[in-house]
Amino acid sequence: MHETRPHHEIAHLACIELCSPDPAGSEWFFTQLLGMYVTERRGQSVYLRGYEDPYKWSLKITEGPTPRMVHASLRTSSADALHRRVRAVAAAGLGDGWIDGDFGHGPAYRFHTPDGHELRLLWETEQYLAPPDLRSKILTRPSKKPLHGVPVRRIDHLNLMAADVSAVRRTCEDLLGMRTRERLVDGDAEVGTWMSSNNLGHEVAVMRDARGALGRFHHVAFYYGVAQHNADAAEMFREQGVPIEAGPDRHGISQGAFLYVFEPGGNRVELFGDPGVLVLEPDFRTRTWTMDEIDVGMAIGGAQLPWETYFTYGTPPVEAPHDGTTGAATSDPAPVPD
Repeated sequence: MHETRPHHEIAHLACIELCSPDPAGSEWFFTQLLGMYVTERRGQSVYLRGYEDPYKWSLKITEGPTPRMVHASLRTSSADALHRRVRAVAAAGLGDGWIDGDFGHGPAYRFHTPDGHELRLLWETEQYLAPPDLRSKILTRPSKKPLHGVPVRRIDHLNLMAADVSAVRRTCEDLLGMRTRERLVDGDAEVGTWMSSNNLGHEVAVMRDARGALGRFHHVAFYYGVAQHNADAAEMFREQGVPIEAGPDRHGISQGAFLYVFEPGGNRVELFGDPGVLVLEPDFRTRTWTMDEIDVGMAIGGAQLPWETYFTYGTPPVEAPHDGTTGAATSDPAPVPD
């Protein structure tokens, strides 16, 4: 069969912007516990990077009344690739148009998935150049490993919640050239999909929103590269009163070592202990999991991902459907400190 979808036009996930009602608490979490560097402050926003992130920032925290993902940016593989993907997105009627560059970025093209998540495409980025006191002796490392917290290396992936998983997947495949590595189905319904444009097991995942809401955010993941660091981080979070949702354990889907926590602003963060499965073969076939395999798919080691939060809580939080017995609506369960 002739392959018509574009491939290798998206290089990788470059950055994400989160809104936090507790910006000071969020900054404390990411800098003091996860060891991220602050590289810029502008208005109500702070820009941060892990010590192996190649650009000036991978995380932007903006003060706001409700936790949520503001946007995520994907960097293309070239300037020409950017314009080809922009034409495809615009032709599909999903584009919002060009915007001026952010700190360290050139112009970006903004669009929304069919579910309403804001994504941006960009090519021009400024490489991070460390000041003399932060330069690493390891030439492929943009800056020294911090000496506090359990420092993350770089941004890894994001997970979106959607009322229609398949529609978002098709957008990522057909317009961006991503490939679906794994998927989860419940009968005929697609309830989860894990996609990548490079050899990582996934950089964008989409899971069905149990609330039926549109355009919500599940989590952003940061990469350690050493599974033991998840255990070290879990101990640190317990000591500091940071809510742990699940883990440490290892997913069957992606094979990544995971730990899920809630940062003080209310957004879910995953710590990815290792890269999980790496896809090297060009003719890799999508693996499909079914609901009778979900226990292994979610956690090989037997950790329980709590249904009352993991499959329902997203940001921004939404009101749950009316309870059939009481007639009362309840809100998304808020993270509670351990």
